[in-house]
Amino acid sequence: MKKSLTLFSIPLLALMTACNGQVKKEEKEALAKQPANVVKTAIGDITLPPPYATESKTKNSKVIGWPEGKTPKAPEGFTVTKFADGFENPRWSYIGPNNDIFVVESGTRTSKNQIIILRDNDKDGKYETREVFISGLNRPLGMLILKDFFYIANTDGLYRYPYKNAPLKLETQGTKIVELPAGGYNNHWTRSLLANPEGTKIYIGVGSGSNVGENGMDKEVRRAAILEINPDGTGEKIYADGLRNPMGMDWNPANKKELWTAVNERDELGDDLVPDYITSVKRGGFYGWPYSYFGSIPDPRWEGKGERKDLIKKAIVPDVPVGAHTASLGLAFYTKDAFPAKYRNGAFVGQHGSWNRSKISGYKVLFVPFKDGKPSGKPEDFLTGFISDEDKAEVYGRPVAVTVMNDGSLLVNDDSGNTIWKVTAKK
Repeated sequence: MKKSLTLFSIPLLALMTACNGQVKKEEKEALAKQPANVVKTAIGDITLPPPYATESKTKNSKVIGWPEGKTPKAPEGFTVTKFADGFENPRWSYIGPNNDIFVVESGTRTSKNQIIILRDNDKDGKYETREVFISGLNRPLGMLILKDFFYIANTDGLYRYPYKNAPLKLETQGTKIVELPAGGYNNHWTRSLLANPEGTKIYIGVGSGSNVGENGMDKEVRRAAILEINPDGTGEKIYADGLRNPMGMDWNPANKKELWTAVNERDELGDDLVPDYITSVKRGGFYGWPYSYFGSIPDPRWEGKGERKDLIKKAIVPDVPVGAHTASLGLAFYTKDAFPAKYRNGAFVGQHGSWNRSKISGYKVLFVPFKDGKPSGKPEDFLTGFISDEDKAEVYGRPVAVTVMNDGSLLVNDDSGNTIWKVTAKK
């Protein structure tokens, strides 16, 4: 990818004297007058406004719940149904080898700290059994079954439990095999998991402990990164970093060695900075956070404050921007045949929705088309209807995880709506 580079003028650099991630009013006004940045991405050029082109606004959404009979909206040719409800923050889902569905009940402010198992006993597509698989966890998110072990990523560590014969309740003793950094920025407690196709490596997504490193980079060790480990927890390496909050992860179906992730970018630079993105992840790659964004565009809050110019110079431009402040969390490539051909090998992205924008953004599921293993078009709306009143920032729910079922349907976790939606193609 072509890298972007913006050089601020010397007089402007002289203004950069504020500390702790803060920029003074006159500095913001000067920055807002800088020219826009044009960046070449995998889907074409994107024009990014200068920092503070608009004032940073807080506009939190209000979840009002789903009225009886109302569902999200999918494109023509699809049906949306309520797959399961009655959860408490169903943040993430994972489908096991025997088709069991595991649902994490975990949240930012309050957390049930447990995993629910759904089982289709007679293989008729209806999940009759619903039980608490395990409780007493610590803000769990990522789940993984690998050989005879069930892995759970709590916010403070990766645990491994002996797992045989697909029990409905996990009663074996778990072992913490990796200590993970916890605390800091409250919204980045999630720890996502993915194994490589060979089952020889595990990848852990760990978000930053802050917005832009304002608490000190000594608090960001092994954070804003994807970690790579052996299945027993040994051999840890930083696979890639500079990824502010890498959440959903999946393998490009056209190239099983190409890891992709969905990333939440930083806040408080204005309505349209910085776009969240999905991107291929290069081993050893650095993606900018906190010193720069979309390649080598410097973050003004680090100018003259110990920024790593060596890292800024080599920062990689992410592949596909998906909108600023959209909280793009879920990511899943579509590898089945049930949906129309255009969806084959493309990517679904779950957008939890904004808080730092004057007009709310996100609150939907996007689809990014791929051809020959590369993004081939701009993101398009796939599942909408989560917003009730845009002006009042009222929403029915908030989509997070996207999971492709073995029958080719798509599950969408709506954690704030306490519901899992199922999208199927009409026959």
